[in-house]
Amino acid sequence: MTMRDTDRALVQAASAVAKLRCRSAAHTLATAARTADGRVVSAVNVVHATGGACPEVVAIGAAVTQGVGALETIVTVGDRGRSLVAPCDACRQLLGDLLPSLRVIVGPLDTPQVVSIADLPPTTPH
Repeated sequence: MTMRDTDRALVQAASAVAKLRCRSAAHTLATAARTADGRVVSAVNVVHATGGACPEVVAIGAAVTQGVGALETIVTVGDRGRSLVAPCDACRQLLGDLLPSLRVIVGPLDTPQVVSIADLPPTTPH
């Protein structure tokens, strides 16, 4: 799939959230997701000894809470300048089940790619 200017802006949005909000061991990943009408929802993960939540799941909850439409494109960025992070296997399954036409931005920050959630290969956990 082709990278759009709006996709590059989404990467920048997730990077800005990671830089601003991922400053502790409890928050190490940031996600930005865009709806078809251009609204952006952002979220961070929550790491805790009893479990946690990946930022993609938190973003879905935030989107529902804010009453935005279905998410069209999503990207996750690691803290401290790390690169783009693909959804873990559990999130890939959840995103694919809930949003089968979702576009996912993956790859290195300097050469990101857009793939369909259905075409995203299995990964290791976040």
